[in-house]
Amino acid sequence: MKNLFIFGLFLLFISSCNSTGRKAIDEKQFASHWYQDRAEINVFELKQMRYGEVREGKAVMIFVTEDFSKRKQVKVDDPSAAGKGAIKVMKMNMTRDFVTGVYPYHTMLSVFTPVYEDLNSPKITASMTEWCGQSFAQLNWKNNKYQANLFSYFESEGDQELSISAMAEDEIFNLIRLNPDLVPTGHKKLIPSLIFNRFSHLPLDAESAVISKRKTGSNQAEVEVIYEEIGRKLLIKYVDAFPYEIMSWQETQTKKDGTEEVTSAVRKSVQMLDYWRKKGLQDEAIRKSLGL
Repeated sequence: MKNLFIFGLFLLFISSCNSTGRKAIDEKQFASHWYQDRAEINVFELKQMRYGEVREGKAVMIFVTEDFSKRKQVKVDDPSAAGKGAIKVMKMNMTRDFVTGVYPYHTMLSVFTPVYEDLNSPKITASMTEWCGQSFAQLNWKNNKYQANLFSYFESEGDQELSISAMAEDEIFNLIRLNPDLVPTGHKKLIPSLIFNRFSHLPLDAESAVISKRKTGSNQAEVEVIYEEIGRKLLIKYVDAFPYEIMSWQETQTKKDGTEEVTSAVRKSVQMLDYWRKKGLQDEAIRKSLGL
């Protein structure tokens, strides 16, 4: 009975948080899936286009909620002590692993999106490692714009600091998971995916894009983002019912000669798992159950 009372107070608290924020979120429904002290692990079969050829690999999307410092823009160590200085965020960590010839690529994208506050994702980071070197990008939302810090082993790119006033494409995955109604549609200025930016080596900036949503079947829907000027298209397919699981995504890059390069990922397994506690040798068997 005591636990039920505490949970009731918790729902009342998050309901009050939502009263002036993201009204599309059903707090009780959301809490039942996302406040279990576990993360949702999604494993995808990846077909990554790189250097004109398709490379087979794995992509993993990890979705989890956590308490995030408004000021420092990092995960708080002690949520109970943080008080009003913390907000609840949906965190997505997405990795891609594939091989080009003899050497491997590993990419990681992290996006932190407020659950209840109608605000841009306060922080987005991306890294890429391969045998030639490393690159890293971090976007922090401050004063109504992203402060971007870019680091690369390429001389022509070097270390850069930029300010960009636009929503980030990478946030769309989290908005779908919160509620697809939160995804804006129409003509928008967007910062293209940070991973795409590393692969393409295009200057990072806000680009003109058109976002559309459509139903594709019973409980099936998709979001499409098209950038005409840079020849990029992103298509995300998801289940159009809570918890709005991502089933696949596809990136199409149209080159100057009109040829298309397509990268795709299709989900093969999903588990709710407190993976941070599964760190013993005996836990490695879980990877097999995930298809890793």
